[in-house]
Amino acid sequence: MGINKYLSDSSAFDRRGFLRVGGVGGLAALTAACGGGSGIEPLPGEQQAAPANPAAQTPAGPNLGSGPVRIGLILPLSGQGAFATVAAGLRNAADLAMSEFDQPGITVLVKDDRGDAAVAREAAQQAIAEGAELILGPLTSAAVQSVSQVARPAGRPMIAFSNDTSVAQPGVYLLSFPPQSDVARVMGFAAGRGKKSVAAFLPEGALGNVLAAEHQQTVASLQLTQGPVVRYAPGRAADAARELAGQLSGVDSLLVTDLTDAMARTADALGAAGVRGVQMLGTGLWNDLSVLQKPALQGGWFAAPEAAGFNSFAERYRKRFNASPTRISTLAYDSVALTAALVRTQGANRFTAQTLTNPSGFAGQDGLFRFRQDGPCERALAVFEVRGRAASIVSAAPRSFSGS
Repeated sequence: MGINKYLSDSSAFDRRGFLRVGGVGGLAALTAACGGGSGIEPLPGEQQAAPANPAAQTPAGPNLGSGPVRIGLILPLSGQGAFATVAAGLRNAADLAMSEFDQPGITVLVKDDRGDAAVAREAAQQAIAEGAELILGPLTSAAVQSVSQVARPAGRPMIAFSNDTSVAQPGVYLLSFPPQSDVARVMGFAAGRGKKSVAAFLPEGALGNVLAAEHQQTVASLQLTQGPVVRYAPGRAADAARELAGQLSGVDSLLVTDLTDAMARTADALGAAGVRGVQMLGTGLWNDLSVLQKPALQGGWFAAPEAAGFNSFAERYRKRFNASPTRISTLAYDSVALTAALVRTQGANRFTAQTLTNPSGFAGQDGLFRFRQDGPCERALAVFEVRGRAASIVSAAPRSFSGS
């Protein structure tokens, strides 16, 4: 039985979400999360503030576990501002994963990169010198790029936490929620519901560039009609929305997404400009009360992970640390839990490219995920419909990857 059967077959999980491995203990079901651009990268679907001081609950000691297989975990534990807060939550989540896996067989070498890409490189060198076979983290794209310059020549694969796919490459896998997955999923669902032409209303900058490229690619792959693509600078959504309103003749759907703190204003701009009569499409960045309540988005569809997995993780996290996790904390939980499962089931092949890029993927509490050979992560997502300040699933997340 291959690793995909252990990790992507829901029947292998007991009622608490623990993976049954040979009848001994188990692995807490992997929980997905998202990372991502300036400083700490955007988190699609985040709905709660960070705990005031999760570092206060961080377990003492630099490393986790005492198993024979060593892996590195690089985090900005003493970084500036939000870096330290997020890193503390990540380390806590890694500790939680270790505690929920019966005899995980690994030692996690926790290294502090202080929020500096050059220090992250040094941390990777130290972890490798101490016997790390795999590097987990770091958090930001600059640090990922720096660490990869050490890890790849040493033959050490990485599972990093950025969703900037430009830093992904063979051997540098990104455990994240790339917005491309959301766009492909929601547009595919729209096509299945008979939509024929898709316009886009997107911000300027890195996020908008990624979304626009995926929009264009998905339009082509689904053989849809390309509608107008209107981009707007920060604070100029209202002007751009008025421009868009006059270009929607013959268009039946509109992809619109911005970072969560700007998305509500963007929705207001579309409503004020009179943009209506088209099916609104979005990503997990919609999944926030301030966005869901907007009149312009009522009846809209967006792609995101199902919530049950994170809710279960958050409950267990709170019980252990007496604090709420940030949404991104599950990245460390997932990567540590996956590592332990691979050590248990795959022996000497545990971290080979063939194992890590298994096309059947791995089962997480937020659904299936898999690593592409070129590094990015693909996610199996649900589609939600916005109705009255809430979002309801209209298409459940797939239980297997097509073509795997």
